[in-house]
Amino acid sequence: MGAYARAALLLALGLAGLAGLGAAAVSADYADYAKVRAGDELQFPRDHGSHPQFRTEWWYLTGWVSDESGRDAGIQITFFRNRPRVAEDNPSRFAPRQLLFAHAALADAGTGKLLHDQRAARAGFGLAEAQQGRTDVGIDDWSLRQTGEGYSARIAAREFEYALEFRLTQSVLLQGVRGLSRKGPDPAQASFYYSQPHLAVSGSITLGGEKRVVRGVAWLDHEWSSEYLAPQAQGWDWIGLNLADGGALMAFRIRDRSGGTLWAGGSRRAADGRVRVLDADEVSFQPLRRWRSPRTQTEYPVALRVRAGDLDFELVPMMDDQELDSRASTGTIYWEGAVTAKTGDKLLGKGYLELTGYWRPLRL
Repeated sequence: MGAYARAALLLALGLAGLAGLGAAAVSADYADYAKVRAGDELQFPRDHGSHPQFRTEWWYLTGWVSDESGRDAGIQITFFRNRPRVAEDNPSRFAPRQLLFAHAALADAGTGKLLHDQRAARAGFGLAEAQQGRTDVGIDDWSLRQTGEGYSARIAAREFEYALEFRLTQSVLLQGVRGLSRKGPDPAQASFYYSQPHLAVSGSITLGGEKRVVRGVAWLDHEWSSEYLAPQAQGWDWIGLNLADGGALMAFRIRDRSGGTLWAGGSRRAADGRVRVLDADEVSFQPLRRWRSPRTQTEYPVALRVRAGDLDFELVPMMDDQELDSRASTGTIYWEGAVTAKTGDKLLGKGYLELTGYWRPLRL
């Protein structure tokens, strides 16, 4: 769901990457994309890896970390894979059968700044790959790989570097009904989706030439699909929270053009490990405070009251300005940032919030 926002970005990037190949090279027939079907069970370790027959796929890491002085930072790393259906019968190794994109961001609470960077490449030639059977995706010197204990990420962005390890502490959390997550009124509007909450983070962030040793907690989403959102969708609000008691919460709502809820859902894993899938009428997002971007003049509800099942809490951003302006590459602007969840003065959890469709309706 945050994932579906990323799907929109991926589509835009994919189309941008195909510019210059010629309209005739792009197949208009999407019938042979793999479909998300009820009854198909996720299997591990196979489904940790790439699913190249589906249209879009992403691995999405977010988390809160602190350095030795106690300064907080929000981290975000995303790798996308896209099958554009371009020249798939072309035997040339240069044919763009799979496109890969990556995005990384650092929210620095000490400076109040959001730094971000991105990469894009055609898969192949040992420079960009998304392996099947295990998480192993990379573009040049950016990588996310499965290890014996979890995941390892290496990112060399323009203004910062990540050298981070993510250790598993909990089992896979299947989203939706056994990993099939509905995203709209049409059953075809769905994805395969699982999460890895409460990843124990260790490693370093290099910023301004200074290497900072950090520790914290992260969340991984892995999602793949061949369908897009309902045409009447305006955008969406999504959260992934590592709860302070050891539980986990994912919740989203897809907004229609009037600002109402077109679709909603989520899941909560309690501290004892029990998982409950949330129905649409159990999830709501109510704006409490809005922030206007000085660059784009877009208003975002950066503070929200969220109801998700029996949980009722307020989301507070690490900092207001966590807007990502991607017009130069993806043609869209959205807000994605580190937040805390509180009930009164009590910390309920920490995670990430994504807000899309507030600048303009998404055109998929």
